[in-house]
Amino acid sequence: MALLTVSCVVLYAGFVEYFWGWSTVFSTWEAVGLGPVLLALLLFVSTYFVRGYRLYSYFPRETSGRFIELFHLAQLHNLLNIMLPFRSGETSFPLLMRSEFGVPLLKGTSALLVMRLLDLHALLAAAGVGLVLRGGHSTGGEWLLWLAFLVAPLLCFQIKGPLFSFAGRRLAGKPLKIVEELEAGLPAGQGDFIRAWAVTFLNWGVKVVVFAWGLAVMGIVPLSACFGGALGGELSSVLPFHAPGGVGTYPAGIVAGAVALGAPVDKAAMDLLGKAAVSMHLLIIVSAFLGAGMSLVLAAIKRRLAKDTV
Repeated sequence: MALLTVSCVVLYAGFVEYFWGWSTVFSTWEAVGLGPVLLALLLFVSTYFVRGYRLYSYFPRETSGRFIELFHLAQLHNLLNIMLPFRSGETSFPLLMRSEFGVPLLKGTSALLVMRLLDLHALLAAAGVGLVLRGGHSTGGEWLLWLAFLVAPLLCFQIKGPLFSFAGRRLAGKPLKIVEELEAGLPAGQGDFIRAWAVTFLNWGVKVVVFAWGLAVMGIVPLSACFGGALGGELSSVLPFHAPGGVGTYPAGIVAGAVALGAPVDKAAMDLLGKAAVSMHLLIIVSAFLGAGMSLVLAAIKRRLAKDTV
């Protein structure tokens, strides 16, 4: 696995050097300026704390008073997700939750499934913003349709009891097992679910908006294409063929999403889009390592304070 990861990173670095040169890619950051780059990194890292809070509120009994440890676990899981191929890093979450907080494997796995469904919903809601903006003359009806999609999970949670009962009577075998796991992964109370949904939307809303802003600052037009690029990159990271570190697949997802939502496809525009995609991918990786480093520092500070108290 390590050999595969290193090989992909080396090939990717060679590909970028051959087509554009890393100096050209870094010059894109220089043109944007240090201030916007640092602001983007700060906002990206802030989303990791939001994710940590989502886990903290999702497992309140198991994680009470241990947010720093949970934040560190979330950053480790995020790094494994980024660096390991084919989404294999996802398997670390239920294992880490069991070893660190005593959460049963089934509950951790089903909760991860529910959270990933909420993530997908939030990403599609962000894509809806790009679709509405693409028309250039959005109407109130389009925004109302988007709002209905946005709150759909809340409505579905209200009828989860009858839905799961109906599924339990109609299904058997593996499909029934999946439904039971899905039900086990849902928060017990409506308030807990609303909090998980709101935090999920806040997390992805901030990340997609910052990502779209970054592409816009780098000269990508129209604005809908910037939202498409942000969505394409994130969706590529949840697909089964996600490459180690997202090298190749993540920038390709950015380009595909931007083109799908209106980015021009002439040679000059595609060249600019390719360099912007690589630059944003690097920002995402740097922010992930910053989040992981911050979690290590916070964990060390907490251990030191606990030791001094004793």
